Amino acid sequence: MPNRVTIDEKLCKGCGVCVAACPKQVLFLNREKFNAKGYNPSCMGKIDDCTACCVCGLVCPDCAIKVEKE
Repeated sequence: MPNRVTIDEKLCKGCGVCVAACPKQVLFLNREKFNAKGYNPSCMGKIDDCTACCVCGLVCPDCAIKVEKE
């Protein structure tokens, strides 16, 4: 199983902290999508560049990100 980052869109408030913290710049705010609360959720972009460093999950104030390493 490759490294995987799962973002719970129901919990994400689109604050962008994870996007700013990602050292590989694989996350982005999806400006074309809204969750039930009306926020633009974070999404994975360059999945193959993800090293599963867990920084995104550590900085997420809403615990909306789960990181699984291979």
